[in-house]
Amino acid sequence: MTKSEYDDLAGRVREYNEAYENGEPVVTDREYDELMLALKAAEREHPEWRSAASPTQTVGAPVRRQSGVTVEHDVPMLSIQDVFSKEEVIGWVRGVREVHPDALFSVEQKIDGLSMSIRYSGGKMILAETRGDGFIGEDVTANARVIPDIVEELPEDPGDFEVRGEVYMTLRDFENVNREQELYGRKLFANPRNCAAGTLRQLDPEATRRRGLSLFIFNVQRASDGELMRSHAEGLRFLRDRLGMRTVPSVLCRTEEEIIAEIDRIGEARGELGYDLDGAVVKIDQIAYRDDFPAGSKYSAGHIAYKYPPEEKETVVRDIEISIGMTGRVNPTAVFDPIRLCGTTVSRATLHNQDFIDRLHIGIGDTVVVYKSGEIIPKIRCSVPEKRPAGVTDYRLPDRCPVCGAPIVRGADEADMRCTGSACPAQLERHLMNFVGRSAMDIKGFGSELVRRLIAEGYLRDIGDLYTLKDHRDELIEKGLIGREKNTDKLLAAVENSKDNDPSRLLAGLAVPNVGITSARTILKAFGSLDRVASASVEELTGVQDVGEITAESIRTYFDNESNRELLSRLRSFGLRMESEKQEESSDELAGRTYVITGDVVHFSNRGELAALIESKGGKTAGSVSKKTYALISNDAASVSGKAKKARELGIPVITEDEFLASLSNNGV
Repeated sequence: MTKSEYDDLAGRVREYNEAYENGEPVVTDREYDELMLALKAAEREHPEWRSAASPTQTVGAPVRRQSGVTVEHDVPMLSIQDVFSKEEVIGWVRGVREVHPDALFSVEQKIDGLSMSIRYSGGKMILAETRGDGFIGEDVTANARVIPDIVEELPEDPGDFEVRGEVYMTLRDFENVNREQELYGRKLFANPRNCAAGTLRQLDPEATRRRGLSLFIFNVQRASDGELMRSHAEGLRFLRDRLGMRTVPSVLCRTEEEIIAEIDRIGEARGELGYDLDGAVVKIDQIAYRDDFPAGSKYSAGHIAYKYPPEEKETVVRDIEISIGMTGRVNPTAVFDPIRLCGTTVSRATLHNQDFIDRLHIGIGDTVVVYKSGEIIPKIRCSVPEKRPAGVTDYRLPDRCPVCGAPIVRGADEADMRCTGSACPAQLERHLMNFVGRSAMDIKGFGSELVRRLIAEGYLRDIGDLYTLKDHRDELIEKGLIGREKNTDKLLAAVENSKDNDPSRLLAGLAVPNVGITSARTILKAFGSLDRVASASVEELTGVQDVGEITAESIRTYFDNESNRELLSRLRSFGLRMESEKQEESSDELAGRTYVITGDVVHFSNRGELAALIESKGGKTAGSVSKKTYALISNDAASVSGKAKKARELGIPVITEDEFLASLSNNGV
């Protein structure tokens, strides 16, 4: 390896490490481990290349100081040296025994999450901090308080002490979070660790509580009571039995055979746990002994982490099933001959999209290599071209939805393909939630659970059925699907009142790709009627300010679909407004200004109405603060939210709703 190749490798590892610490890894753990091993090998051969900034000498990634208050660790939060063979484990154990023949070893699960230290004083938690770069982390105390596994007030006071644990997300909570992400059209998290990292660093503790995080304590970092720092196993037992803390599963071992047996047992159980593992940790139990072994700038002494080799097996693809997600996304799944991986039987794995299928050259009848990502999720690594039977070709995704028959299209700059049918049963829940949401028809009283109940009972089969619910009033009250008579009538009245909404809200509620409430207002302002929008050509649509060709094509594709035209006709028959009111008060008073609105509003029923006023006067609204923002409108002057903080950092004015209205020539309202 040349010096130039080494520098390039070191730079790549730094980038991958920072992405991992920020919860957005771009390579697999195994690929990262292999690159790190190559980097270490190069530095052993050329020690003069190694610097203090090398990834082999640093921990974690630089702290994101803009996201929270930084904290200097009382005890550095260093990494654990990885080993990849049982021979290395035995060699390390024997090295310890040469110095301390009576050494005992704790073998523990290595939870795949992110590290956090917790400080206690006077029997109460006083601080929780992330690892950061190993020496400086972020204060996440507010979010830590909503993690159920954390004990805030201890049943007894053992003096000042600090523990370190692993924050993680269970597979069940991870699935729930991603289901909600998909329901609201947000980006899905790649794995539980990414989700846990992003959740712990949320600025809103309530959002952290809703998502759900868990914690295992795995170490006593420091303690004024010397008994807590004598034996690692005894320390964990004290935390668990006396203080009620949830500690990592561990077994105290005396012999090499016991250590290897426990590593094997943890490995075999990986597929049966409700959370991801990243290996097994072997620790010297006698804490004082650890000081007799060298510690580097990156690794703490007295520990090693055994990383399990990825288990891979060949199998034959027998079928490819197609399902449609709530966002209309086409999900291809390979069904193959059952194989055993990491202690469980698997027979299915996602094929992601057409690009993935083409890249791996997968067809029905092909032999593929399957492994478990994070030892949990089955994934296909590659196909085996030499074993492809005669006549087998790469699989092609269908051009029609298998559920509703609507065309399947691939959006610009997207790898995914999506069903275009607005009445597609597979997408119904998401379409309904979008339709009743604040950025569309704003029908208050609907939640995802209620929508699911009404779908399950057969009352909602498409968006239009919302306006037939009143015909089933007595049945709904009798079944208690919405609630008692008062709640049912309140919801039905909200549905009825929504008919008077401006058609821009209806257009936003139809979930046309790339058309949100802001662009819907712009489009309706230009055309004046939803019917005219539905019949407009791509050329006419792109003639509207801020409407690009991609948005225009999306609108044209949507209304070219017969089922979507039928839905619009049905909504018209129910009395929903199709014509916009003439905006006599329109002006260019705010031309050239872009506002961002955050928090609750006082003089309007929702933020959308305030945004409409701004746009009627020639201004624009945006969802995030940038250098182009003219002002942030917030009624919470002391807010420390992300938008308010960003505005202050950029020197952008933060004004109240009253201040904004007072600045208008006619006082706004």
